[in-house]
Amino acid sequence: MNRAVLFDLQGTLGGDGLGNILDFTFYSFSIPAIRLINSAGLLAMAITNQSQIAKGVFSFDQYLDRVHSLQAELISHQVHLDAFYCCPHGKADGCNCCKPLPGLVLQAQKDFDLDLPNSTIVGDAGAWDMLLAQAAGCHSALVRTGLGESSLGAYRFTWAGYQPDFIAADVLEAARWISGMAN
Repeated sequence: MNRAVLFDLQGTLGGDGLGNILDFTFYSFSIPAIRLINSAGLLAMAITNQSQIAKGVFSFDQYLDRVHSLQAELISHQVHLDAFYCCPHGKADGCNCCKPLPGLVLQAQKDFDLDLPNSTIVGDAGAWDMLLAQAAGCHSALVRTGLGESSLGAYRFTWAGYQPDFIAADVLEAARWISGMAN
């Protein structure tokens, strides 16, 4: 079985946590964070809700084009994400993949033979990412970038029953914690 780090995309690896993926840019510390995970021999994946697809803001093909350009950018820095998993649905669609539901993680588990209890979800939104970690049985690291500060403050009530395994200033600090566990 394989261990993985499943990164939320927006607010964790870049952007503000709410923005349009077509405008997404990586934080300066995201490339070194992914490099640490790659070097630790762990799989690195992105897992994201993209309800703007269901709303018609952009198409799934536009999303895929953006993912391809993000992958090319990572490769130019000699790092990689092994996979991108996306929920393109809206709240009314009744899917099982919209975070915090575990459908995307379960698909990744099937695709990559993941050892979920020894894998980690890293995200900025308690109500989505941390509750996803709980539902999937993974370790969790909450980053203070994106929506992280408000998840720990004004919106803590939305995930009051769960405590993350680690709270990090950013994804690089989370990656250091995870790579320390991998050794």
